[in-house]
Amino acid sequence: MAPTYDHPGERAAADPIRLLAIRDTPLSLDEVFRAVGDDAAGGTALFVGTVRNHDGGADVDELGYSCHPSAEAELRRVAEKVVADHPVRALAAVHRVGDLSVGDLAVVVAVSCPHRAEAFAACRKLIDDLKHEVPIWKHQRFSDGTEEWVGAC
Repeated sequence: MAPTYDHPGERAAADPIRLLAIRDTPLSLDEVFRAVGDDAAGGTALFVGTVRNHDGGADVDELGYSCHPSAEAELRRVAEKVVADHPVRALAAVHRVGDLSVGDLAVVVAVSCPHRAEAFAACRKLIDDLKHEVPIWKHQRFSDGTEEWVGAC
């Protein structure tokens, strides 16, 4: 689906994918939000994934994320598909790797579009596809001494 424009002569930004990264340093909500700023966007949706203190009835003490060397390329592929399927003005996605504690930010994604419903739909698609298609693995360590690897994100 090609982007639609509200005003005659309006053009999409040269590259609506403004920020994509996999990092071993803390993530910034402000950085991601600034990256998707666009004067033609009436709606911006932002999703923040944090490390929670439980999973499947077990207490989580900490976890680590690791990724395949192709992860950034796969993240770009996912982002390009969202841009192709939704009227995205700007898009950003960052995921953390390394050891994280409860409460740390693990992933932040944001999308701006002409209208709020489009922004919600595009942001939902972005985080869902990132979780299912980008080769990032989670290693959870539980309070009872057990641990678990989770296949994708």
